[in-house]
Amino acid sequence: MSERSTKVRTPLFPLYSEVRKLLPIWQGVSQSDVRGMINAIHAQAGTPQSPVDWSDPDTWIPERLTGKERELAQRIWEETGKTVNPRHVYNSYLFINGFNLLLADNMDVYRLSERGQGFWRDDAKAVREIDELEGLPDLLAILATKPQARRADLLEEWGEFLRQHSTYGTASTISETLRKRLLNLIERGFVEREGSVYRITKKGMAYAAAPAKRADDPKRAVMDAVRTFNTAQFQKLSDLLLKMPPYNFEKLVRDLLEAMGYEDVTVTKQSGDKGVDVVATVQFGITTVTEVVQVKRPQGNLNRTVIDQLRGVLPFHRAIRGTIITTGGFSKGLIEVATFPGAAPITLINGEKLIELLLEHQIAVNKRPVLMYELDASYFEKPDELAAVSSPAVD
Repeated sequence: MSERSTKVRTPLFPLYSEVRKLLPIWQGVSQSDVRGMINAIHAQAGTPQSPVDWSDPDTWIPERLTGKERELAQRIWEETGKTVNPRHVYNSYLFINGFNLLLADNMDVYRLSERGQGFWRDDAKAVREIDELEGLPDLLAILATKPQARRADLLEEWGEFLRQHSTYGTASTISETLRKRLLNLIERGFVEREGSVYRITKKGMAYAAAPAKRADDPKRAVMDAVRTFNTAQFQKLSDLLLKMPPYNFEKLVRDLLEAMGYEDVTVTKQSGDKGVDVVATVQFGITTVTEVVQVKRPQGNLNRTVIDQLRGVLPFHRAIRGTIITTGGFSKGLIEVATFPGAAPITLINGEKLIELLLEHQIAVNKRPVLMYELDASYFEKPDELAAVSSPAVD
C-alpha cells in the first residue's frame, strides 16, 4: 500500500472517547445488527415540513425504532450514561471498521481485535499508530508553527498535506477533516480552543515531536526551526512589553486599539504604575459607543478593585462599557464581576490575549512568509502521451 493511501483514512473522524464507549457495547453484537440500526435511523430523514428531532433519544428511540434496532439504540444510550446519541455513531462505525477494532467472526458477531483491545485500553503504541495513519501528529506540527490560529489559517497547509497523503482534496472535505480532527485533539488535551482561536498545548507539542523515522525529513526540520524561532520571538515580545517605557507602551496600546477598529483613540494620562487610561469610540452596528480602556502592567493578577474603579469613571467620559488590558492575569473575583448583571460590561484582556491581538493585527511584529519549493513528483510519473499515440497496438 502506498504512503498516499495510508494517510487520513476517515473523513468523518470521531472522538476517541465515543469509540471507547461503543467498543464493549458492540462486542458480541452482529455487524449486520449494528449496520441495520444505523440504516434504520438514517432512513428517517424527515422533511422541511415535518423535521425529525434527534436531540432526545429517550423520546425518538421508542417512537421511531422497533425490534433489534430499538434494543441496540437503547443500549447505546443507556450504557454510555446517556452521553452517546445513537443518531450520531456513524463516524465511529466507519472508524471501528476501517481500523478493524472489531472483527466479525464466522457467525457475523463482532469481537475485539488485538488492535481494538489496545485502543480500548488507551495503549500508547496502538493509539499512536492510528494517529499516524490519520495525520494527527502532522496537524499538530502545522499548528505548532503558529502561536494561535483560526481554522481558516490552517486550511492551506492541511489541504496541501491531504493532497499529498490522501485521496481527499475538495474544499468541503479539507474543511471537515480539519474540524473533526481539531475536536479530537481538543478532547485529548493536545489543543486548546478559546472562541474561534486554536492553540497547541505543551502536551500537544510533545506529541507532535518528530519520531525517529522522520528525523531526516528536511521539510519537518524547517517546520521545527520555524516553531522554535516563533516561540523565542513570542517570549521576547512578552518580556519587552514589561520593560517598555510608559510612553512607548501607551503608543503601542493606541496603535493596537486603532487596528482593532477603535476611533478617536485618546491617551488621557500617564500613571506611575506604568498603566495608561484611554478613551475611544467603537462602532456597534449603527451606534457609536464610547469606551474607556485601562491598561495595567502588574507582576501578578489584578483584583476586583480595578474593575470597581474603572466602572466609577465611566459616567465622567459618558461611556457605557470598558476594557481592562493587562500583561498579567485576573483574579477569580474580578472575572466574576466583569459581566455582573445590571452593571456596565467590562471586557478582560490578559497578557496571553494581548500578545494574540498584537500578532493578529501585526503591531510590533512583522509576519514573514517562508517560501519553500517542493518537487511535484507526480508530474514526472505522467505517461508519455506522444509515445502512447504513435506506438502500434499490441494484440
